[in-house]
Amino acid sequence: MNEKYVPAEVEAAAQGHWNARDAYRVTEDANRPKFYACSMLPYPSGKLHMGHVRNYTINDMLTRQLRMKGFNVLMPMGWDAFGLPAENAAMKGGVPPAQWTYSNIAYMKGQMQAMGLAIDWSREVATCQPQYYKWNQWLFLQMLKAGIAERRTQVVNWDPVDQTVLANEQVIDGRGWRSGALVEKREIPGYYLNIVQYADELLGAVANPEDPNYLSGWPERVRLMQENWIGKSEGVRFAFPHQITGADGALIQDGKLYVFTTRADTVMGVTFCAVAPEHPLATHAAATNPALAAFIVECGQGGTTEAELATQEKKGMATGLFVTHPLTGAQVEVWVGNYVLMSYGDGAVMGVPAHDERDFAFAKKYDLAIRQVVAVEGETFSTDAWADWYGDKQKCVCVNSGELDGLGQKAAVGKVAELMAAKGLGEKKTTWRLRDWGISRQRYWGTPIPIIHCDDCGAVPVPEQDLPVVLPEDLIPDGSGNPLNKCASFLNVGCPKCGKPARRETDTMDTFIDSSWYFMRYCDPANPDAMVAEGAKYWMPMDQYIGGIEHAILHLLYARFWTKVMRDLKLIDVSEPFTRLLTQGMVLNHIYSRRTDKGGIEYFWPHEVENVADETGKVIGAKLKEAKGDLPAGTAIDYQGIGTMSKSKNNGVDPQDLINTYGADTARLFVMFASPPEQTLEWNDSGVEGAHRFLKRVWAFGAKQAEHLRRATATDLSGAALRADAKVLRREMHLVLRQMSHDYERMQYNTVVSGCMKLLNALEAFKPDGSDGDAAVLCEGMSLLLRALYPACPHISHGLWTDLGYAAVVGELLDAPWPQVDEAALVQDEIELVLQINGKLRGAVKVPASADKAAIEAAAVAALADPELAKFTEGKPPKKVVVVPGRLVNVVV
Repeated sequence: MNEKYVPAEVEAAAQGHWNARDAYRVTEDANRPKFYACSMLPYPSGKLHMGHVRNYTINDMLTRQLRMKGFNVLMPMGWDAFGLPAENAAMKGGVPPAQWTYSNIAYMKGQMQAMGLAIDWSREVATCQPQYYKWNQWLFLQMLKAGIAERRTQVVNWDPVDQTVLANEQVIDGRGWRSGALVEKREIPGYYLNIVQYADELLGAVANPEDPNYLSGWPERVRLMQENWIGKSEGVRFAFPHQITGADGALIQDGKLYVFTTRADTVMGVTFCAVAPEHPLATHAAATNPALAAFIVECGQGGTTEAELATQEKKGMATGLFVTHPLTGAQVEVWVGNYVLMSYGDGAVMGVPAHDERDFAFAKKYDLAIRQVVAVEGETFSTDAWADWYGDKQKCVCVNSGELDGLGQKAAVGKVAELMAAKGLGEKKTTWRLRDWGISRQRYWGTPIPIIHCDDCGAVPVPEQDLPVVLPEDLIPDGSGNPLNKCASFLNVGCPKCGKPARRETDTMDTFIDSSWYFMRYCDPANPDAMVAEGAKYWMPMDQYIGGIEHAILHLLYARFWTKVMRDLKLIDVSEPFTRLLTQGMVLNHIYSRRTDKGGIEYFWPHEVENVADETGKVIGAKLKEAKGDLPAGTAIDYQGIGTMSKSKNNGVDPQDLINTYGADTARLFVMFASPPEQTLEWNDSGVEGAHRFLKRVWAFGAKQAEHLRRATATDLSGAALRADAKVLRREMHLVLRQMSHDYERMQYNTVVSGCMKLLNALEAFKPDGSDGDAAVLCEGMSLLLRALYPACPHISHGLWTDLGYAAVVGELLDAPWPQVDEAALVQDEIELVLQINGKLRGAVKVPASADKAAIEAAAVAALADPELAKFTEGKPPKKVVVVPGRLVNVVV
């Protein structure tokens, strides 16, 4: 074997061997326990980043160690290949999104292969391939039949210049991110999936430990995030009657303005009602009020999400219309509020300024009445400032509320529901923050929605035998709208019902559709006749899912919903897709910048600067190491602290550069050792170098001891007579192995690496005497080290395992059994106890491990003959000897 560790050679040899064996191809095997471990599929952006390296190495360590334990383990990979970034790149580079996407996939796949990941590439999927998205279309059609999917209107952000719908994050200060045009809110038709139909079931598995599908293997904070997003609210829906008629003379909305509230106990404090700008009452009032009409137009410019409305300035305008309070008969003025969404509930809210923070601010701004109707003992009510106690449901008691006075919150809500029901104006109701999933996107690079529009027949589903509706891959977006609208070969088609000329739907599906079930397609990736089949029955549910916390809500929620739909359509037998979830921490690095003469920000790579620290060692700034452009060496640079790696901030690390310099095993070892998987990882160049030095030590030890190790690979140590030092080493080895096995079970891979380092230290410190026994202990220790290190650093472990002769005797490392702790090795012949004299530490005493109390006492007294200990007794005989078993012995003189 080569005495020097050359990562490029070692890794090329190992990967060549695995490829020749097709080592990672996995098939269903009823005779072995299965384990399905999957990382969230990446978007093919062009290059892997260190977050990818960390995610996939976590998965790889899990996969490899479980395979050694006898599991049939699946680790697949694919590409979340549709989406807007590809269209943006196409506009910038003048190439079709397909070309950009497939090129990136090829490059990133090569990077993954260079990392030595144990991926079964025979199961690879790309969501932009027709054989994949055919099943998006097929299931959509099944949802249409089942009433889970339906066509209805939706309010969207419309860019009048680019002629396209924008996502909320593409609206910046009310303008389109590309064109700069004022964005309009438009109500256009689109397709929705009825996820709210599954809200109770989705909530139970994250919020109720008694639920049979409770996700106990998920992080608590992710369950809570899902619970809050689903947002179950129990309250009262009731109406404010009115006599407002439209142009046709009929009562608008049958003369009832409905609202929903969880705080019906505050109903006597209503001083106004607010409706959405699109509400029929707002439209009616604006017809004769130019100022109100202009305000409604202003409200139409901006985002459409609850989060955006929560942060924007609350504005309103009175309509001049009044509705009747259902319990008091008082007239209540109707306002238009920019913070009210038509898509939430009935598009109207009751305003109770005394007991709702948002309503309080609105009332103070527009000088509306504030009327106290609940009180908390010991608290003083004020109309001058908001106080948190106003919303304390547990302590609130109704006041100034007629027949509700004296009732607590829960009793008052029940009473209001009873009164409303008696009047035929309302009832108790459960509502959800969760909204049905709008999947229509007015974009090109996505799954075509399989609908054909006919002037006579309306919206007609594409016949299943005509699937997939194939997306043309040669179009180039130019910013003037969806290019499918200009593609005659795609657009023009005969109506499946009547045969007359018709037009294909040009909206494509939300890309969350693609990622909601890809993990099930991995189970049956090549089946042309079924979305899922026998493979899904074997592998699902997934045993371990790994990905970023940024996907904790929408992706996971949609995947759970999609799974339940597939279950109800009899495609699968599981209700939850992911048994365990690990959200790995982000990879962070230092950020350095300076303000340019023109006011911009220029970022610098960490290797370009030298830190400046204060007297405590805290970094307070930096300076350029060498001249850069017009900046001389020594130029002061600002230090912004630690942040997520980003190309734009020049603080990223290219995994390929790392692999080229140190090898993939070093990159893998560092990202596993630097931090527990679920915590953030701070990048450290010296840490990378330290990881590389450790691997060089492992290789050097193997090369140095190669003769001893090869000679003893087949030696059986059970019952062998070993000298004392060898027994001590074996005990240390198996203690470390026991801890590493435990750490593998809990996926604490940083401490697994620590264990490997302890094991190497112990092996290096051992001085063999050339005997067969010493050689056998060294051989066993190296075997334990290589098997424990292998999941993190498979290349160097494979190379040493083969070169040192283990493969010839034990078999290939890939399939070598996980080592078992030898409990006999942990038994000590002697133990060392702390020796105290008159309660003070004075030394130690060795006794046989089987020594009883009398023997320990005798050994302690005998030890006092040592001159170094005798000086502490001053020649006095022992009065008493106290033994604490396994710990210490105290001699009292």
